[in-house]
Amino acid sequence: MAHDGSTLEQAFQAIAIDDEGRACKDIPGSACNDQPRNFFTHVGSLSLSKLADGLIDPKLVLSWLMTSLGAPAYLIGLLVPVRESGALLPQLFTAGTIREMPLRKYAWAAGAGVQGLAALGLFASAMLLKGELAGWAMLGCLAVLALARSVCSVSYKDVLGKTVAKSRRGTATGLASSVSAAFVIVFAVMLITDWLPRMKLVLGALALAGILWIISAFLFLMLEEKKGATEGGGSQSALFRQHYRVMKNDRQLRTFILARACLTATALAPPFMISAASAGGQSAFEGLGFLVLASSGAALVSSTVWGRLADRSSRKVLFYAGGAGAAALAATSISAGLGFLEFVWVLPALLLVLMVAYQGVRLGRSTHLVDMADEDTRAIYTAVSNTIIGIVLIAGSLFGVIASLVGEMPVLAAMAALCAIGAFFAWRLEEVQAGKM
Repeated sequence: MAHDGSTLEQAFQAIAIDDEGRACKDIPGSACNDQPRNFFTHVGSLSLSKLADGLIDPKLVLSWLMTSLGAPAYLIGLLVPVRESGALLPQLFTAGTIREMPLRKYAWAAGAGVQGLAALGLFASAMLLKGELAGWAMLGCLAVLALARSVCSVSYKDVLGKTVAKSRRGTATGLASSVSAAFVIVFAVMLITDWLPRMKLVLGALALAGILWIISAFLFLMLEEKKGATEGGGSQSALFRQHYRVMKNDRQLRTFILARACLTATALAPPFMISAASAGGQSAFEGLGFLVLASSGAALVSSTVWGRLADRSSRKVLFYAGGAGAAALAATSISAGLGFLEFVWVLPALLLVLMVAYQGVRLGRSTHLVDMADEDTRAIYTAVSNTIIGIVLIAGSLFGVIASLVGEMPVLAAMAALCAIGAFFAWRLEEVQAGKM
C-alpha cells in the first residue's frame, strides 16, 4: 500500500503519529500497512457526512425553516427527539444483521446514501409545501434520515475499530469534525451577511447536504477493510437477552451508560436556550447565522483537541465536557433570570461553550466505547448503549412539557445538574487507553 516516502504516508505521520511511534494497536497486523489510506478515507467520508449534518442541523436550521414555512410549534418541538432517538433506538434490531456482514463498510455506505436521499426529500418538501403539511413531510424525511443514521452509527464504530489503530481513532474523528466545521462556518457567515436571501441559502444547503452524503457513501467504499467475525448475528431481541447478563455484571459499562445518559442534556438544551432568549425579548431566529457560527465554531476550535485528548484519556474528556456543559447551562439559566439574554451576543457565546462541551461528549463517548470493547463485544455494546440512550432521549421530550408549565429557566438549571452528575459518573470510569496517559 503506501510507502514511507509517499505524500500520503508523510501526511499521516505528520497528523497522526506522536512520540510513541506508529504502533498498530488493537487491529489485525495485516491492516497496519493500510493505515494511511484508511485514516484519510475515514477523515474524508466523515468530514462530508458531518458537513451535511451541520447544513441541516435540526436544532437550528430545520427549526428556522419549519418556522418560516408556518409549521406548528408541536411539530418543530419534535425535530430533535425524532432525529436523536430515531438514530439510536433501531440499533438493537439492526446490529445483528450488520454483525452477519463480514465487511461492514457496505452498511455505512448504504446508510449514508439513504441519508442523502432523505435530505433531498427535505429540500423537495420545503420547496413544494407550506404550513402543517410541510411540517409533517419534513418530519417524515427526518425520521427516514435518522433510521439510516442508526445503520451508520452501529456499523461505523466496528469499521473504525478494525481499520484504524487504537491510538489514532480520536484523532481521525476529531480532524473530520474540525474540517467539516470550517465549511459550516462559511455557511454561517453567508447567513450573517445576507449574501443571498436566507430562504434560498437554507434550501440550497439542504440540497448540498444530500449530495455530500451520497459522495461520502462512495468514498467510504474505498476503505481497505478486513473481514471480521460474523458470529452473534440473528435476532437482536435474543442477542440482547444473551448479553444482558454481561451488561448487568459489567460495572464499567453501566457507569458509561449512566454518564452518557446524563450528558444527553448537551444535545437537548439548545432549543430551550433559544426559547429562553425569545422569551426575554430577543428574536432568536433572526440571529440564525450567529447561532450556526457559534455551533460550528465550537466544533472547529475543539474537535481536534478533544480527539487527541480522547486518544489519551476518553474518561477525562467526558469529565471535562460534563463540567463545561454544566457551567454553560447554569450560566444560561442565570442570564435568563437577570435579563442578560436580551443582548444579542450573550446567547451565541453561551451556545459556543455548550457546543464545545457537546463535541467533547460526542468524541469522548465514541472513543471510550470503541476502546473499552473488543472485536467480539463492540457491536453489541454499541447497540445496547445506543438503544438505552434512545429511550432516554425520548423521555427527554418531557422537558418540553415541563418548560411549558414552569418556563425554561428551571429546565436549563435541571440540565446543568444532569451534566454535573454525568461528569461525576465519567470520573468513575476506568482508563481504557492503556499507556496513553
